[in-house]
Amino acid sequence: RIMSLSEIVQRGWDAVGAGDFDALVADYVEDMTFIMPGQSDVLEGRQAFRTALDSLGEILPPGFEITGLRNIEDGSEVVSVVNWKSEKIPGSQVSVLFRFKGDKIYEERWFIDTEQWKSAF
Repeated sequence: RIMSLSEIVQRGWDAVGAGDFDALVADYVEDMTFIMPGQSDVLEGRQAFRTALDSLGEILPPGFEITGLRNIEDGSEVVSVVNWKSEKIPGSQVSVLFRFKGDKIYEERWFIDTEQWKSAF
């Protein structure tokens, strides 16, 4: 059985939770693009993405925790709707768009309330 795109995205979230960033980046094409909150910060390339993951703890607000996650698949795209909380934010949501070529992600784009995110620090 071939994994669905939603299952590939879920496998990625599981890898993040386990701190297995090498397993995560294996599902991305070499020339992938990561568009960060605010849409103006862009990481180009799988190696740059992998390097950035090593500082994930500094990027996330104190006490950050994912409290719920669902993946919605349509064609060659998956949207993750992520429920989260942190020390200063009792609960919020972010959505993340994953765009695929075949079974590999070529673009990941985060949609988040940037003002709320800044206030979480």
